[in-house]
Amino acid sequence: MIALERGQLGVMRVHALIVGVFIVAVALVAEAILHTAVADLVFGAIGLPVLLLIAYPVLAAPPRRYRAWGYRIDAEELHIAHGVWTRVETVVPLARVQHIDVSQGPIERNFGVSRLVLHTAGTMHSRVVLPGLSRETAETIRDEVRARIREDTL
Repeated sequence: MIALERGQLGVMRVHALIVGVFIVAVALVAEAILHTAVADLVFGAIGLPVLLLIAYPVLAAPPRRYRAWGYRIDAEELHIAHGVWTRVETVVPLARVQHIDVSQGPIERNFGVSRLVLHTAGTMHSRVVLPGLSRETAETIRDEVRARIREDTL
């Protein structure tokens, strides 16, 4: 399996940090409200435990999730594997691909990575996303898959 670009680790860290900051903010607001209602509530009684609880998803989980991702492409299929707790292995038959996108959000752009989005025939799980590719790699895979689709239709 081929590993994702190193920039994807930064993307995962930023996404986890955004969620973590939101959760801590909600906890601090709840603590401020409860502090006015309950006079003997010690400052940090809610915020500190929440801060400790989100330490794992923000600091330790992104590197583990990053290392769990990998992909491989051959003449007939794209294989994608990910997941730390639950391992998911997806096989996309290239003959089933109907549409391919290369997308890049602002955080991904900042870290120099893109997402390859494959739309396949069928209704369930018809959209497969491979994150963490350099723009060049994503465009190369897109062009290879597009060429194979053309060959199959001729």
